[in-house]
Amino acid sequence: MATVPACTRIGRHCRELRVTLYVADTTDPDALQDGLGTWLMGHTQRISFGTPYRCRSEILVDAVVRVECKYLDTAGDRARCTAHEYSGKLPAPLRHGEDPTRRHGDDRFTLFHDGRVHTLELPQKRSPKRALPTLQANPCATASCRTADNTRGAACCRDLTLDIILPADRTHEEDLLRSRKSPYLCKVERVDERSLECEVISACDYLSPDDGISCSLHGRRRPNGTDAKPSTCVDWPDFDQEDFVGHPGCVFLD
Repeated sequence: MATVPACTRIGRHCRELRVTLYVADTTDPDALQDGLGTWLMGHTQRISFGTPYRCRSEILVDAVVRVECKYLDTAGDRARCTAHEYSGKLPAPLRHGEDPTRRHGDDRFTLFHDGRVHTLELPQKRSPKRALPTLQANPCATASCRTADNTRGAACCRDLTLDIILPADRTHEEDLLRSRKSPYLCKVERVDERSLECEVISACDYLSPDDGISCSLHGRRRPNGTDAKPSTCVDWPDFDQEDFVGHPGCVFLD
């Protein structure tokens, strides 16, 4: 059972938390680093990201997760903590100063590339003149999959697992994380003395605004010729894993 955070007042921690996230290992191939960074920092619905940086053999990024505490009550004129029964005015939300939009039109996108966040022109791949006809249908286009908040369509692109750097002796911060409102942040599990994992519903901004399902990076190339779309987005999960739980309505599980 989660411990009620030992808070003393209403504050920003009531609706958002500063965290440090693991992005990739610097020993990974460059294409994998670019893909993992693009995938993670594309999920901007409830997460705002700072500037990625290197720490020893890792790439990390400071971020703000905008999910309210489950004890926060904002029904009245003033915010109230239902756990400690104090109230007050909520401060203005934190911002990292970055533009959360990843799509800019005219083939321009913001993504992780060469160890940094760049806004680049990403043209569509040209089809070979003598290419054989192939089936290009998106298998998820008509899927009735849904996330835990019952948002339908592209469920895999609407939630993600975060690797959070949070030493075990920072108990108050861990209590704050475990008290977030489910299902928007849930399944908090400590991995080791240095880090823990959790699941967050935060839709990817690369989802096409036309249908909310198609990926805007699909079929586009980076300046170095590699695929703009992260490989983690096209690698199907291991359905044979004992602990694998797919989204309800997934076309690959029905």
